[in-house]
Order: sequence, then C-alpha cells, then structure tokens
Amino acid sequence: MKLCQSMSSFQTIFYLPLLTSAQLVATYGNTTLPSTETSILGNLYNYWLPLGNKTYDLTRSLYLPTTKPVTIPMSGTRKSAIIEPSRSALVIIDMQNFFLHPDMNSRATGGRKAVQPTLEMIDAFRKKGMPVLWTNWGLDEYDLREIPASFLDGFGDGTASPLTTFGSDMGVVNGTEAGRLLMRGSWNARPYGPLYDAQVGGVAKGTDFYFHKNRLSGLWGAQTPLGIWLQENQMTTLFFGGVNADQCVWGTLLDAYYKGYDVVYVDDISATTSPEYATQMVKYNANLDGFLSNSSMIIAALG
Repeated sequence: MKLCQSMSSFQTIFYLPLLTSAQLVATYGNTTLPSTETSILGNLYNYWLPLGNKTYDLTRSLYLPTTKPVTIPMSGTRKSAIIEPSRSALVIIDMQNFFLHPDMNSRATGGRKAVQPTLEMIDAFRKKGMPVLWTNWGLDEYDLREIPASFLDGFGDGTASPLTTFGSDMGVVNGTEAGRLLMRGSWNARPYGPLYDAQVGGVAKGTDFYFHKNRLSGLWGAQTPLGIWLQENQMTTLFFGGVNADQCVWGTLLDAYYKGYDVVYVDDISATTSPEYATQMVKYNANLDGFLSNSSMIIAALG
C-alpha cells in the first residue's frame, strides 16, 4: 500500500493494489476463498473475478450465496460474464404510450420494433426467476412543483409555456382520453401496447415490479424507489433496455454504474428517435462502463 500526502492540503490518499485471494481477510463465516491465486477487481463486497479470455465472474460468490450461475455471451470488449440469477434483473425504461404510440410519436419506429424482443426477454427472465423492473415516468403534484425549469422546457412544445409540458392535458388521442402528460395513472404514461398487459400481469403475479421516476434517470440522487428496491433485494447485475436509449436508458444505466452495479446494455431492446450518433455514443460508453449484448444471446444462455 502506498501513502501519498499533499504538502499543500495535507490530504491523504490511499492507493490499493489489486487484491489476491491470499490477501483477503474473511470477516464473515460464510466467506470462502478461491483455492488458487485469483486477481480480484474491487473489494470483498463488490468485485469481479477476471477469468481470462475476456470473461468475468460477477457472482460475488466469496461472500454471497449462489444458485446456478449462468454465463452470458457479450458482444463488446468483454466477451462473457457469469451472473448469479437471484441477484440479476431486467430494467425496462419508459416503454410508454407517450414515447411509442404511433398517434403520439410517429417517429418511434425503433422503439416499436423493440417491443417484441422485449416481451421475449421478459418471458426468459421470468422463467429463470429473475425480476423484471418497469421504470417509467410517473409524476405527481409534488414532482410538478419541484421539477427544474430545464425539464419543463425540454418536454414542452417549444413555446416555453407551462400549459404545454408536464402535467398538461393531452386531450383525446384516437378516441382515448390521453390524460395529463406523463402523470401517474394517465393513459399516455402506461406501457405501450402488449407491454401494458405484460406489466400488469407480471406485477399481479409478483414476478415484476413497477417504479415511478421523475427525472431522466430512475436512480438519480441519493435514493429513488428503484434504488431502494435494488438495495433491499441485494441486486448486483442489471440488464437495461427501453427508450430513449441516449436519454432515460443511458441516464439510468450511468447512475447504476456510478453506484457500483454491473450494467449490461441490451441493444435490440433499446431505441431512440435521436440521430444515429447518439446510439453510437451509448454503445461506445456502455462498452467501457460494463457489457454489451442482445436479447437473442441472453435468451439462449438463460434457456
């Protein structure tokens, strides 16, 4: 261990070396050390085990129980990851009528194309006993009071009017009362098409969970409903999909990365109406921050 002290600020900085199994201290009775020398990225409570050939063990099995770990092939720089199903979840972001319904967003062809592979991912996760976490815009009156002006303007119609942004009445859409813009309980804030039935049915059966958010990220700030659930249920590995890929999906994935979760960007269940370079940015940085994959590779591995 090296000790560096700044003469100007007297700030002490510690540099920790890459830990090996022989250097770990077993502080709990259920901690077991590998039988061979193993380089560990992280610390005893949050770490990866690099296994060679760009494969990473994400199970944290030195101190957490495992069931039947699964190897998931990846399409990025990291070629595969071993996950613990009981601590892995699918996070679906903002697949709502407001963003995907043709009468509300005709340009969202990519998002509508992502619906079927999303449904197939949901089914695969449920069969494996892995939770599905629906995380959507769902504002209440308190949120309207506290939300920043930049958000109000960004979700408006370009007139900078408080009457055409969050909470405004969207009128009737193809014979349906759309309700107030992205407010809880409104039709426009529901999951789109068959995703709505999937969400309602999954929540009723206890396989799925639904979380409201009031910013682009479902994990912004000190804590959110999604963040509390992840912490209480000891989740470690999160698979991300939804819309828009470069905004709410990216914002939530990035905050998850900041908070120490393993992040997997699933490219064919994610989409955006932004220019192509926005998607390229997401994939480039998701590859740096975690893992890239697609639904077909993941479903085959889980099966």
